Amino acid sequence: MKPLMISIGNFLFRYRNQVFPLIIVALFLSAVPATEIFGSAKLESAVHFAAWLIALSGLLLRATVIGYAYIQRGGLNKKVYAKNLVTEGMFSICRNPLYVGNVLIYSAVFLIHGNPAVMIIGILLFCFMYQCIVYAEEAFLEDKFGEGYKAYCSDVPRWIPRLGRFSQATEGMVFNVKRVIAKDYSTASATLITLLLAAIYEHAAGADPDNVRYLSVLVALIILTGAATALISQLKKRGVFSENKTA
Repeated sequence: MKPLMISIGNFLFRYRNQVFPLIIVALFLSAVPATEIFGSAKLESAVHFAAWLIALSGLLLRATVIGYAYIQRGGLNKKVYAKNLVTEGMFSICRNPLYVGNVLIYSAVFLIHGNPAVMIIGILLFCFMYQCIVYAEEAFLEDKFGEGYKAYCSDVPRWIPRLGRFSQATEGMVFNVKRVIAKDYSTASATLITLLLAAIYEHAAGADPDNVRYLSVLVALIILTGAATALISQLKKRGVFSENKTA
């Protein structure tokens, strides 16, 4: 089973930017968003609120990881690759903290939909896909770094962060705000726009299609997010977020 998952992981690592959005769209279109969960509108509202909190926690986790010790997750030529074994910062309390943040964000997206089947299938599917990607990365890292990586794995958990180590893990490190903005603004923007589009889809599909004011607010937020993203992109090109050599 694991060799098959490694093969799936290598495929997903290469094509995840295409595959992941297609899966989300397919699942969202497979069922109408729920206006009630188990017959309760209040429960549906509570799930929505929880989804936004979960998405925020995922973004904050990613920001914390990148702010203290960044690791390039894009690989080389769309294949799993690592020049060095990064074990400092948040990577000393969890081996895949960026992926934990991603799973939280994707879980929030499916919670926003509200349909129990879509929520369960979507969350479990993305957990499985990220496990496959992690297996593929682990196979590469073990082959490249050998005993050093095995020792790291024996000391640091794969998924569940040991938050009690946070102070020790970040001792003497400086949080780099510029790096967080430069490296993760697109993820934050995509997350917010996706959640807003999901909310629009829900109301347009039957929750309250006549609530023009509410829909207008959601559209306005999408436009503002897009404008902010474009501004940050231009500032990044001008070197505003470039790191100092001593950072």
